[in-house]
Amino acid sequence: MPRQKVISASEAARLIPDGAIVTVSSSSALGCPDAVLKAIGERFDAEGRPRNITTLHPIAAGDMWGVKGIDHLAKPGCLARVLAGSYPSGPSSAEPPAIWKMISGDAIPAYNVPSGILFDMHREAAAKRPGVLTQVGMDTFVDPAREGCAMNAKAAAEPIVSRVAFAGQDWLFFPTITPQVAIIRATTADERGNLSYEHEGGILGPVDQALAVRNNGGIVIAQVKRLTMSGTLRPHDVVVPGIFVDFIVVAPDQLQTTHTPYEPAISGEIFRPLSAFETPKFDVAKVITRRVAQELRDGDAVNIGFGISANVPRILIEEGRHGAVTWVIEQGAVGGVPLLDFQFGCASNAEAIVQSPHQFTYFQGGGFDMSLLSFLQIDRSGSVNVSKLGVRPHVTAGVGGFVDITARAKKIVFSGYFSAGAGLEIRNAALSIVKEGKVRKLVEAVEQVSFSGPRAIAQGQDILYVTERCVLRLEPEGVTVVELAPGADLKRDVLAQAEFPLRVAADLRVMDEALFHPELIGLTLRPPLEAAR
Repeated sequence: MPRQKVISASEAARLIPDGAIVTVSSSSALGCPDAVLKAIGERFDAEGRPRNITTLHPIAAGDMWGVKGIDHLAKPGCLARVLAGSYPSGPSSAEPPAIWKMISGDAIPAYNVPSGILFDMHREAAAKRPGVLTQVGMDTFVDPAREGCAMNAKAAAEPIVSRVAFAGQDWLFFPTITPQVAIIRATTADERGNLSYEHEGGILGPVDQALAVRNNGGIVIAQVKRLTMSGTLRPHDVVVPGIFVDFIVVAPDQLQTTHTPYEPAISGEIFRPLSAFETPKFDVAKVITRRVAQELRDGDAVNIGFGISANVPRILIEEGRHGAVTWVIEQGAVGGVPLLDFQFGCASNAEAIVQSPHQFTYFQGGGFDMSLLSFLQIDRSGSVNVSKLGVRPHVTAGVGGFVDITARAKKIVFSGYFSAGAGLEIRNAALSIVKEGKVRKLVEAVEQVSFSGPRAIAQGQDILYVTERCVLRLEPEGVTVVELAPGADLKRDVLAQAEFPLRVAADLRVMDEALFHPELIGLTLRPPLEAAR
């Protein structure tokens, strides 16, 4: 007979002891076990328990558009400490989430740990090893020589990472943190607790999180959309076996991802025709996106991040080059078309959806070819900030997988506007700067080092920065202007708008004028690496 594991969300909430370390599988609303988190918050409101819990979130739990996630727990006395790869984020005009108010108010120690490292910490806890030894994050805010992942003063007073010498090299060491409770999510559970993910846009890291808890005597709670009879799931479809799962909570209304109850193309059950994907309108942002696309090589595996570069796959569709590169994103999708805005982190028409910890191992080891990412700030050393905006902290989600991805990437193309708030137009196939931006983004020193320019130079990484008015390259001598947009004045619009001296290439070129026309640019990808050698 099957073991009875099905309980209500409120019953699940009563299983969380005071002082527990709780790991939560989620990526914003994707895979978020929100019904269980809500029940925990409601129990605390009613009973004052559980108290003083620590939560681990390899990727953000919840969003700012209806799925509260960690905000259910962000109450004084309930949440005592949090370690997260990312946090709910949104527009500056919106009320900050409760978790950001706790962090900014120094109410609890809060840490921003790269997502891949947090998954590594779960693996080490599962195997009962002492901790994670890594060079991912060296010379960034992750490094204790800078901030050691601390987001506030309370966190800085309780370090979670140290620098150690091992085998003749310096490493970062994250001691194991062992969770006692895992809260994960799937689509279907059978009566024995076997879990399948057929309606999910990503698997994320439930196996690693469940193993870390199971191997250390804790409990694993799985929220699912539906229940089926024991023995009816095909063994190849089971992602988390029932032997890892203690309790099941059925939540039939769980969203697939933010603002999306269910879209079968996100979970790979159907493939959308390419004509169904909207291509970006012609504007300055599209100019930047097109220029980024010109860096791609035929046959590359390319990571893509949030921001302007997220539209590059649509440029390839428009130009008839879809499939020439394979997109890989940290939530696990391989191939297809990465989605935008609220659905970012998912892809339609994916070739495969792998578990996030495996994807991060791929990234940390530099196995992929290129990454297309955004920037908030660039400084004179070529270092980049994407993770901290002190005046409006909830506008950024934190670092997520950015540090894991950039640590050993062979080539990185950062993209963004040269300054913030500029009035920009395209007139007669040339850039027109109607009003200069109020906030400079090329600064003397970035607010937080999310990516280390000096370390990139030392490792021989190929680093490019694409903006609307110029293209810059990180060279050993410094950040160098290598291309200038038609219509832009080098001294007035570029050199004078940076807080530090920019170098100018001896062979400074004009950006491809085709980028500034609404018609197709006739995109030709660079030859495959093998052909280039």
